Amino acid sequence: MKTLIVEDNAAMRSLLSTLLNSQGYPVVGELESGATLLDDIHRLRPQIICLDYQLPGADGLSLLKDISEHYPEIDVVFITSSEAEDIEKQAADAGASGFLRKPFGQKQIIDELKLISETRRQAMAANAEASANAETNANAKSPAQSNRAPSPARSAARKNAQRPTAVIVDDNSAIRLLLKGILSEYGLDVVAQASNGEEAIRCAELHQPSVLFLDVNMPILSGLEALPQIRVASPRTAAVMVTGNATRELVQQAAQLGACGYVVKPVRPAYVHNFLNKLFGR
Repeated sequence: MKTLIVEDNAAMRSLLSTLLNSQGYPVVGELESGATLLDDIHRLRPQIICLDYQLPGADGLSLLKDISEHYPEIDVVFITSSEAEDIEKQAADAGASGFLRKPFGQKQIIDELKLISETRRQAMAANAEASANAETNANAKSPAQSNRAPSPARSAARKNAQRPTAVIVDDNSAIRLLLKGILSEYGLDVVAQASNGEEAIRCAELHQPSVLFLDVNMPILSGLEALPQIRVASPRTAAVMVTGNATRELVQQAAQLGACGYVVKPVRPAYVHNFLNKLFGR
């Protein structure tokens, strides 16, 4: 997977570049600042970005949010030497696919990249299959076919209609895209996505999904603020909180408001699948 390094320390850039190139992650660019990052991404087309937190004239968290908004299909490994306890949680909420705290070993970053690459591969394959199924369903509903014998397309549509449904609510498009792939791979039919609590309530009422994945920190109406209204709008929906900061207080509050559990960012397929197995009794 093509990689872009954004790091102001020349020695660190050189170390990362040598290591990544040797491990099958070709480095397509090295930047010492984020001043022109979005333009550089458009030009270089990386699939993974190794992004330092403290850059000259730029805030790594702000850059991370910009990448997630404009290029949700790109994975970002957030790198920092900061000792702030909440920086990893902030990066996860902003859309980071992985996190490394300096100093780190070579095995750490390679293991992180392998995990990220496999997660993205699974998610994108599942998203492609879900799109193909949606097209099949649309074709199956054609009026011209209504009086014909059941076709493979109509049979597939009937099968998909029986799948448990899901709604994804997160203000970060990168996280929505990744989570959609993970849920589709598991076998859920993602019927809607939203980016704030108000939209979440409307989606819950309209679709009555089997499960609704709800981000905690969102604009307009937070996940915790929307949760009681979601429970009223769709009582049978299992609400699952998604957060980068699963403190005991937050978990307890969410449970009291009706959440059936939580998923911690960065989102990993194995964790989500295990959670869903318990939820659906598989």
